[in-house]
Amino acid sequence: MSSPTQATTYPEPSRSTGGADATVAAEIVGRSPRQLAWLRFKRDRTGIVCAVIVAFFILVAVFAPVITWLYGKNAYTLYGQDDNLLNSYGLPVKANGGIDADHWFGIEPGLGRDIFALLVYGIRTSLGISLCVTLLSVALGVCVGLVQGYLGGGTDYVVGRFSDLMMAFPSQLFFIAFTPVIIAMFVSPSDQEPTWIRFTALVLVQFALGWMSLGRLVRAQVLSLRTREYVEAAHLSGASPGRIIRRELLPNVWSTVLVQATLLLPLNVTAEAGLSFLGVGMQKPTPDWGLMFQDAAQYYRSDITYMFFPGIAMVVFVVAFNLLGDAVRDALDPRTVR
Repeated sequence: MSSPTQATTYPEPSRSTGGADATVAAEIVGRSPRQLAWLRFKRDRTGIVCAVIVAFFILVAVFAPVITWLYGKNAYTLYGQDDNLLNSYGLPVKANGGIDADHWFGIEPGLGRDIFALLVYGIRTSLGISLCVTLLSVALGVCVGLVQGYLGGGTDYVVGRFSDLMMAFPSQLFFIAFTPVIIAMFVSPSDQEPTWIRFTALVLVQFALGWMSLGRLVRAQVLSLRTREYVEAAHLSGASPGRIIRRELLPNVWSTVLVQATLLLPLNVTAEAGLSFLGVGMQKPTPDWGLMFQDAAQYYRSDITYMFFPGIAMVVFVVAFNLLGDAVRDALDPRTVR
């Protein structure tokens, strides 16, 4: 017995009555849920605009080396010090943070790096960490939710209590406290810390407390799906629990998973930037949005432009991704009304 996600087509009426019947037949051909969702999404202008913005940020992150090469600057050269663009206080000599034809967004106070290059590579760092956290959280949350919801009983109770325990941890305090601990497990305090170690530590601490909410949503949906006729038919036909979970339940929870993933990614971006701002995230000279906010907070009285560009980029990205998540949810579930 097929699940509700499978496409259904209606028989084509007889063409013996002429071209009019053929036109009617073409109009009543059924569409799959995926095709219907895509049609609803294309009608949402806000969703389309936000999808373009999100795609733009992703392309900037992917092609950051190419963009900075074409721009002629990089994120590590100290232009302000080499070109005497900073005064004795470490502030840009030129007005508006040193914005000119050579440095489109100005230069960084203190070190004098190019802000446009920092912003482009900062997108790459923040989005890379957040994407890894989101993918790991979605994978574990879906697996735990499917098993917990379908098996029920003792498995549901034990996994549910463990999930409650993990959700009881205050996330921000957990991130701040355990990031140095994880780093110390790989690198001695006296040794130089590779960038990939801190990257991995940030992914692990955010992933540790990032999968429970999605797992609960999937579990709740599976509890309602496991009593459906097509699941009962698969069970009576002798299908194994693994096959039922993989072939019957998993295809019917992907809409929930996709929506939650689009809403989880911007949360992880802001969390990563917050950790870097507090000093436990990425460290200099690695470009990162949180580090840019940290530096800008020290110079906002004398150089507000440094905070302006990463602030606008962060707001646009987070708002666009959240609105995209809302648009995807409305397209996949037409019963929701914004």
